[in-house]
Amino acid sequence: MPAITDIFTQLDRDEGNIPTVYKDHLGFDTIGRGFLVDKRKGGGLRPEEIDFITNNRLAINASEIRKRAPWTANMDPVRFAVLLNMAYQMGVAGLFGFVNTLKMIQAGDYSGAAAGMLNSTWAKQTPERAERLSKQMKTGEWQ
Repeated sequence: MPAITDIFTQLDRDEGNIPTVYKDHLGFDTIGRGFLVDKRKGGGLRPEEIDFITNNRLAINASEIRKRAPWTANMDPVRFAVLLNMAYQMGVAGLFGFVNTLKMIQAGDYSGAAAGMLNSTWAKQTPERAERLSKQMKTGEWQ
C-alpha cells in the first residue's frame, strides 16, 4: 500500500484540492479532493463526515479563543459553548467584535453579557439563535 502522502499527492493532482465548492469536469458541485456534493447526482457528506468537520472546526475555534482570551479556560463548559457557537457562526474574529460582552463575561456579569448579546446586529440577523444563546449565557444551562 502506498504511503498516505503519495496517495494524497496523486489525488491532489487528479481531483484537485479546493476548499470551496467548485464545478467538476461534468459541471457538478464538488469540494475538497473531489467530494461530490451536488444533490442532483446523489452527492453529499455522510453524517460521520459532517461530525468530523464540525469537531475539527470546534477544536480550531476553541484553541483560537483560548489563545486570544486565556481567561476563558476558567469558564464553565456551558457558557464556553456559547462562545464556540457564536464563533462557529461568525468566525472567531466576529466573536471578538463583541468587546463589551466579552469584558462582561470575563467579569462574571453573565446577565449583562446576555443583554449585550441581544443588543447587536447579530441578534437582529439571527434572533432565535441569539435568544437561546443569551439565555444559556445568563443561566449557565443548556438551551
